[in-house]
Amino acid sequence: MLRYPGRILLAAALATAAAILPASAQTKLRWAHVYETSEPYHTEAVWAAEEIKKRTGGKIEISVHPASQLGNENQINEGLGLGTVDIIYTGVAFAGSIHKPLAITNAPFVLRDFDHWKAYRGSKLFRDIAKGYEDKTKHKVVALTYYGQRHLTANKAITTPEDMKGMKLRVPPAPLFLMFTKSVGANATPIAFAEVYLALQNKTVDGQENPLPTIMAKKFYEVQSHIMLTGHITESLVTIVGGHVWARLDDGQKKVFEEVLTEAAGRATDQIRASEQKLADEFRKLGKTVVEVDRKPFIAAAVPLHNDASAGAGWSQAEYDALQALK
Repeated sequence: MLRYPGRILLAAALATAAAILPASAQTKLRWAHVYETSEPYHTEAVWAAEEIKKRTGGKIEISVHPASQLGNENQINEGLGLGTVDIIYTGVAFAGSIHKPLAITNAPFVLRDFDHWKAYRGSKLFRDIAKGYEDKTKHKVVALTYYGQRHLTANKAITTPEDMKGMKLRVPPAPLFLMFTKSVGANATPIAFAEVYLALQNKTVDGQENPLPTIMAKKFYEVQSHIMLTGHITESLVTIVGGHVWARLDDGQKKVFEEVLTEAAGRATDQIRASEQKLADEFRKLGKTVVEVDRKPFIAAAVPLHNDASAGAGWSQAEYDALQALK
């Protein structure tokens, strides 16, 4: 026999009300990423969290979880769909596993330089491609952040594509990174970001590739003697808000998120760009061999694969042509 039916009914009513509370009630969100606390991605995420809290009158609180605390890249992308995380930074190649055109800028040498990247960030092409992802997932792509030009590291000098034949190269576990390894004949070894240092130290792989700020932040230079300035991929991160969150925000809150997250992406971009332009000299001071590479042979090997589906391409010819036409 139930002794307190009134209390039970009240508790049930309160639980139901809590489940349908509007976004005007206090909301606590989790922002997940795989980068170190010293990196601009994290420091700007912390700034953005505080700014969103301030601009929403304390109604939305965001805790930022760095360094793969809530999972690796593939896991946090999956978590966004499951609702176990609410906001993520993720590389475009990982988001591109869900909607392939979003990964187009990760094809090797598809972007000419930083100015080409900026033109893409502000283009209708990027917004149209992002909408394809949004339509498929119901998540919201809010901003694009510059991650830097990816360069090779190894324990020997590499100056031509032929030098990479048979090399065990760590790549992020996302399909499009195989395009570069295929172009140079390397053996792709997918390893989660948090495990790369140990894999290099134990010689599970011969080398890896990342932008200079990442090589510094993750201390890969401690276990690799040579840095080759190949600049083979101009990398980007997307800031994505889960559909389960975005649908609950009112128009004013959506505007706050868009403004703040876009500003945070711009601030991180500026810091990464400034950092990568001076870090080659810093590595030389640390006793590392920094190799200036003639990129032409690498470009010649990569370009024929740009629209090859077997090499990971998943965009239309029209999207590719539109990207190349951007100035």
